[in-house]
Amino acid sequence: MSELLLSTAFMPNIQYIRAIAAHKTAVVEQWESFPKQTFRNRCEILTANGRMSLTVPVEKANTKQMTRDVKVSYHEPWQSKHWHAICSAYNSSPFFMYYRDDFEPFFREKTEYLLDLNMKILERILSILDIKATVRLTDDYVRATDPGFNDLRNQIHPKVAQRHGEYFYDDTPYPQVFDSKMPFEPNLSVIDAIFNNGIDALF
Repeated sequence: MSELLLSTAFMPNIQYIRAIAAHKTAVVEQWESFPKQTFRNRCEILTANGRMSLTVPVEKANTKQMTRDVKVSYHEPWQSKHWHAICSAYNSSPFFMYYRDDFEPFFREKTEYLLDLNMKILERILSILDIKATVRLTDDYVRATDPGFNDLRNQIHPKVAQRHGEYFYDDTPYPQVFDSKMPFEPNLSVIDAIFNNGIDALF
């Protein structure tokens, strides 16, 4: 099987984690020019008002920079705002109290580089879900035509419409906190599935 090739992602969605679980090895691109408006520094959770995007602000650069060089901005208190939103959304979920200590440190401690932050969170998520795949960073930029990779860098994206079953997307409903008030929302950050379903979140 080809190695899975992914972009980095902040608190990645269920599709991203399912793709990793289906491969023995996943490779995260670090040598690309950092694009805007992607899941690299954004995730989606479910609140009482519907989907909500949480975006990690990054330091602006004078020229295009590689993903590996993107620094997190702490000029605004985004960490406390994100954690407050997560607590408000999932405090009443069945497994929030059990797993909150796994995630809260990421919203208290500062990490200089976005890629490092994302990789730390990903490692924690894979540990919680007992996913044994090896995840590493690219040694060089991987061209889209490289046959050695299952390239999903541009497939798992906020603006790319997915169909059921394509690129490891799955919209099978599971219990959500607000399912008595609103329809099921698929493919949120995997923390939605973890807080609502524990280690049975995906499988």
